[in-house]
Amino acid sequence: MEASPSVCCQCGACCATYRVTLPRVELASHPSGWVPDGMTEPYTPTTACMREHPDLPGRCIALAGVVGESVRCTIYERRPAACRDFAPFSALGIGDEACDEARRRHGLPPLGGL
Repeated sequence: MEASPSVCCQCGACCATYRVTLPRVELASHPSGWVPDGMTEPYTPTTACMREHPDLPGRCIALAGVVGESVRCTIYERRPAACRDFAPFSALGIGDEACDEARRRHGLPPLGGL
């Protein structure tokens, strides 16, 4: 039996709502970094942020697919820590306020909390 995809793989609302800021030490150009520099832009002297999609303002450049239907992060294994930490139980179908707000903005029902 095949496992059903996580709700996050069908949603992507967070990636099309919130701008991700990350410390520059997470950039691949830093000795211990991993996030592709080309997908970010400078924000402050010590931080960067993920670029927005040029044709879809507010949407992360790394998000592929249709929000609410089927999405994926093109840099999933190299995504910023802020993305890894966002709504930690959402893949289990348990949201939090930020997750539910992003879903609401895209016309999706809230996941609801614990």
